[in-house]
Amino acid sequence: MIELYSEFFATLKPDFKDKEFNDAFAPNALFEDPFQKVYGTEAIITVFRHMYATLYAPKFIILESMGNHKSGYIRWKFLYSRSPNSPQECIKGLSHVLFDEKGLVLSHIDYWDAAANVYEKIPLLGWILRLLKNKIKAL
Repeated sequence: MIELYSEFFATLKPDFKDKEFNDAFAPNALFEDPFQKVYGTEAIITVFRHMYATLYAPKFIILESMGNHKSGYIRWKFLYSRSPNSPQECIKGLSHVLFDEKGLVLSHIDYWDAAANVYEKIPLLGWILRLLKNKIKAL
């Protein structure tokens, strides 16, 4: 299960068809990341259409996947640019995925550091967050 689902993300393209998501996700599936929590394939499709509309050349690189017919984990890198002329950025994360008895995704929850990958890149907010991080770290 998890290998097929990993391949789904590794090969996802901007011109994807809704059917690809309908074939992968249960109708009432949950998708959650640090910025959103949505239910249902239509809402999940909206999240990914927004990603392709607002980022330049987004791509998932699957580093590792493991699991069974009920659940699995995918360790990944997400590469993207904000525009054709901006540098490529990289977010590393982990997804926990639950499957139903038909092999459809019931739940996909992404875990990644939104502070380091997004908030710290905002000029004033980033400075404050880095200051706080330095004050609380052990070494």
